[in-house]
Amino acid sequence: MGVSLEGEKVILVPYMKEHVPKYHQWMQDPALLQATGSEPLTLDEEYQMQVSWTQDPNKQTFIVLDKEFVVGDFIHGQPHLEAMVGDVNIYMNDLDDTQMAEIEIMIAEPKSRGKGLGKESVLMMIAFAVEKLGIHIFRAKIGDSNEASLNMFRKLGFKDASYSEIFQEVTLELLITNPMCEELRQLKPNMVSH
Repeated sequence: MGVSLEGEKVILVPYMKEHVPKYHQWMQDPALLQATGSEPLTLDEEYQMQVSWTQDPNKQTFIVLDKEFVVGDFIHGQPHLEAMVGDVNIYMNDLDDTQMAEIEIMIAEPKSRGKGLGKESVLMMIAFAVEKLGIHIFRAKIGDSNEASLNMFRKLGFKDASYSEIFQEVTLELLITNPMCEELRQLKPNMVSH
């Protein structure tokens, strides 16, 4: 069943089939599709995507739960749909550099934006990827009109690396240094696995 990561404001849980209908609903929003560079999928395709994401060793996907909306106690292995607000992913698809991963974050629920959930989710995913997967370079590709995301990643220390005129997106990179590793260890989220 994978691992869940618990932070101060968010809990990151594995992407489960129970999450698919709500995720699919989010991805009907043209603004979210544009912000995430996604294509609309049918519900069946979304279910197939969920299975492929959970089985692909080069992807790590977590659903972001807003702790403020978790009803009762958090139980690892439960989908907690009431608190589902977004997702955070890393893709390790650079065959030349196995220590590099692309990172993405989406806070889809407007009520949970602007509360620092994206920032905490990204930091928790980075800490997890450094410790568990040996990743040392993180890359984020963000549409040039997505000011909120660009600002957040820059505040986290990501530096502009390149710009694609064709895709109208900025590629930002973060190199994990030794002092940063120490900071990430202190941030270490509570990990629950079964």
